[in-house]
Amino acid sequence: MKNLLSALLGFLLMASASAQTITPPTIAARAWLLLDASSQQVLASHEADTRIEPASLTKIMTAYLTFSAIRDKRLDLNQTINVSTNAWKVDSGSSKMFIEPDTAVRVTDLLHGLIVQSGNDAAVTLAEAVAGDQAGFTVLMNRQAAQMGLKNTRFANPHGLPDPNNYSTARDLSVLASRLITDFPEFYKIYSVKSFTYNKISQPNRNRLLWLDETVDGMKTGHTQAAGYCLIASAIRPNGSGQRRLISVVLGTESDHMRAQESQKLLNWGFMNFQSFKIYSKDQAVLTPVVWKGSKDEVRLGFNRDVYVSLPRGSTANLKSVVQRTDPLIAPIPQFRQVGTLKVLADGKVISELPLQALDQINEATIFGRAFDSLRLMLPH
Repeated sequence: MKNLLSALLGFLLMASASAQTITPPTIAARAWLLLDASSQQVLASHEADTRIEPASLTKIMTAYLTFSAIRDKRLDLNQTINVSTNAWKVDSGSSKMFIEPDTAVRVTDLLHGLIVQSGNDAAVTLAEAVAGDQAGFTVLMNRQAAQMGLKNTRFANPHGLPDPNNYSTARDLSVLASRLITDFPEFYKIYSVKSFTYNKISQPNRNRLLWLDETVDGMKTGHTQAAGYCLIASAIRPNGSGQRRLISVVLGTESDHMRAQESQKLLNWGFMNFQSFKIYSKDQAVLTPVVWKGSKDEVRLGFNRDVYVSLPRGSTANLKSVVQRTDPLIAPIPQFRQVGTLKVLADGKVISELPLQALDQINEATIFGRAFDSLRLMLPH
């Protein structure tokens, strides 16, 4: 890799000030992490890569794959699914939405049972609907985890009941939560539903913060004896002229009350002490390098979303962006292919690393154009 660009982001330099070091609060949990979803920066963490039992936080991946099936038209929200005996018989002492065997239940109800009531029976029913059985669904869960880059995560079932092969980390779970919110905003709103009634049984959402903080709109609780009390919480609050989302992951607290209290503490700290700045707009060309053997001579490189950085409130650091990519760029280049990496540095320290993408599709040149560029590439540059 070769550095090709190192430029001051002057539009962010309100004042030449050093990046502050802000001490995070003491969080009474086995592991925790605070993610700024706008910038994808981790603002603070403790034991973020320690493997833990995710308990019902597993159901975030179950929901993600179900949402994917609906998006791909393999399932429909109003479609009914027959409840199997396996789903009905899932651990009788665990969370349930109380569906009956051989009963047809709508997918939308199963999703509410999964997310609001944390129903293990709903998890199994949806897994069977998507993949035929739990084993096949687990394969899909681990395949999706690999595609997301969740390096310390493995799933053994769709519900999160204890299994030695079911583990994750605070960091991986923050990525999974962020991806679900970004990829499926139309379904994410289910996570803010405070209660759900099925089969004449009403159950509240176990996320206490939905009642305590109006800016919190999700996300998921989990609990087993080994995992302790866990909560992934997300809140969205004003940031300049826009809004900003933070995601907290708090794992292994001692009680239901404590997981809510510690999550609230972490979210409040993040919003109070940091703010986000947009440094690149979606589809903005960061640079336009030469393309060889292509139908065009240049390609615009940038991002398919707005790009933000998070910095301590009251001071903006001296920011630089450094692009790294491998030369030469040779066609064909599909649109949105990653062709490099952009690193954002604050006072010389990398605070964000982003995949740099081709904003345009570049097809191959004619045979004569390719031959001419082949000769040019043989010459010294």
